[in-house]
Amino acid sequence: MRTIRDNSLISVTTAAFLALAVSVLPVHAQTAADAALNMANMLDGAGGGVSGDDLLAALEDAADAGQPMAMWQLGTMYENGEGVDRDPVKAFGYFAQIANQHADAAPRGVEADIVAQSFVKVGDYYKEGLPDAGIPADAERSHALLLHAATYFGDADAQYRVGLLYTQEEEMGVNPLQSARWFSLAARKGHCPAQAQLGDMLFNGVDGIEAQPVEGLMWLAIAHERCAGTGDAAWIDELLNRAVSIAQPEQQAEAFALAQSIAPQFAGF
Repeated sequence: MRTIRDNSLISVTTAAFLALAVSVLPVHAQTAADAALNMANMLDGAGGGVSGDDLLAALEDAADAGQPMAMWQLGTMYENGEGVDRDPVKAFGYFAQIANQHADAAPRGVEADIVAQSFVKVGDYYKEGLPDAGIPADAERSHALLLHAATYFGDADAQYRVGLLYTQEEEMGVNPLQSARWFSLAARKGHCPAQAQLGDMLFNGVDGIEAQPVEGLMWLAIAHERCAGTGDAAWIDELLNRAVSIAQPEQQAEAFALAQSIAPQFAGF
């Protein structure tokens, strides 16, 4: 049964555009942005919104037809209580359905990001457990799901999170070389927290990695610019300021010049 909390008109977000547009996209549409634009054009002049019931019905129909973008939007809605009553069990069900049905999807396909992030979501549920859905906490399974997103799909956020797992003894065990490897993969895709973590490791040096102040400070500077105004800005700025206070003036000048010249290469996809 649908549990829309508010049947008044609601704004359709880009994610909703994406989910709803899938069923009407021409086969030549290549990107998620195409899907969002397609739906936005369809709704142009519709008063800025559609009814909550119509939105939910359209998403459910698309999900029943096997559209992962619709499943993702529904999972997100139930996870966060957006337009519906919050229901972690339903959210888990949609994310798990995407992961189960699309585990072998093309790594660079239109829906690859959504599938990869569904693996991350399901992994999070297994990490904490979800008793109402009969899901016990299972760290090993959580790690396996995250690794699939990081390796097969090359998802930058998953790669960053694997890097973090290798900084914690109770997770994957402390392994600086593995951690730096995963941070580097994500950093080169424009993931700014990964850029900051990599920069800090390179600047200070860790077991198996000699300190490289210029390259480390370069990554910290890039992360500072890319994460400005986000929830990660404070801790990244703290790492950068600490490194700047230690670095020699010539190291600072070289690092900031490098950051300015090569930052566009690591701006993400």
